[in-house]
Amino acid sequence: MFKQNLGVVLALAIAAAAVGAVPPVRSELTVHEWGTFTTVAGEDGQAVAWRPLDGPVDLPCFVERADLPPKVSLATTVRMETPVIYFYAPQPLTVDVAVGFRQGLMTEFFPRPSSSGERRTGWFSPATMGHLEWNGIRVSPGSAADYPSEGAPNHYYAARAANGAPIQVGAQREGFLFYRGVGGFELPLRATVSRDQVVEIRNDESDPIPALMFFENRGGRIGSWTSRLPGQTITVPPLRLDSDITAVHSALVDMLIGEGLYRKEAEAMIETWRDSWFEEGTRVFYVVPKPLVDSTLPLSIQPRPGAVERVFVGRLEIATPWLLDDLRKAFAVLDHETIAARGRFLEPFSRRILNSALAADERARILDVLTETTAASLTHVARPCDTTTP
Repeated sequence: MFKQNLGVVLALAIAAAAVGAVPPVRSELTVHEWGTFTTVAGEDGQAVAWRPLDGPVDLPCFVERADLPPKVSLATTVRMETPVIYFYAPQPLTVDVAVGFRQGLMTEFFPRPSSSGERRTGWFSPATMGHLEWNGIRVSPGSAADYPSEGAPNHYYAARAANGAPIQVGAQREGFLFYRGVGGFELPLRATVSRDQVVEIRNDESDPIPALMFFENRGGRIGSWTSRLPGQTITVPPLRLDSDITAVHSALVDMLIGEGLYRKEAEAMIETWRDSWFEEGTRVFYVVPKPLVDSTLPLSIQPRPGAVERVFVGRLEIATPWLLDDLRKAFAVLDHETIAARGRFLEPFSRRILNSALAADERARILDVLTETTAASLTHVARPCDTTTP
């Protein structure tokens, strides 16, 4: 179904960086995009490779899948989650869109692209560039939003709450372009935590972090702290876990609006990740600097929009001492409920425990649980969908 198109990849990378001698004519089209880069901090704060052992596929069956190994089998540093591209225009028009992914692979997408694939020498080498291209996208403001649905609730549908114009590619209709991927590159933020729960957040790049939120949920008690990171390092003391989830949502929405999203887009993004972003654990949400977004995901749109906003949130998951202590105790008594509560971050957190001094029987018990969990995850993702792509 999909074909390699290396010329498109090269042209996309060149076009994203080049400045023509004659400025191109801009259309009345406005384009907004949001997405998430999820990473897990290792003991030194740097992102580690991990696999999301989280069970069933979490997307509707009409979403297209690339011809790649299951994501659960790919240990990568970055999960690029649910970028969506909205189109706003005063009248109908037709556009072409191409997006690349430096040191990354595109794994899911909808509607079906005109071409997809990757150029690579190894899975995630610096020369790897995934790409998707949609030609002849019909943008139809004011038309009926008759989008596919499978009836069962799914967080994929939350993105439709924004007011983007309906689009159509071939026979497939949606309120946005959707894609996902996995990458093997480094993001600028790293975080370390001491035994007394003091967290140091460091930005390893020259571009400042426009906004960030430090968030913790410990047994249902939550706390948050927001800031900018104009310099290189910031220290966060232990939080008072007396916050309100509504206030956390509101602060994140305001953060996203401040970076250029419309309110409905920001609210749709929060709603998409409501069940995941605020689960038990400790993490940093931060706005990825725009130059890094543009270099990692070079985007080409023709005709050229009059305005483009791209807002990506980095989610850095932190294994705190209390979390690792609780998980180690759960392994000792095979408390499967507590173990399962670590969800897709079970493997990297367990590896942190395995890297410490352990008795042989404790190490074997943890490895047995990981082996069973991996096998169960692969079984889930191997099950065919009940519906076919329209």
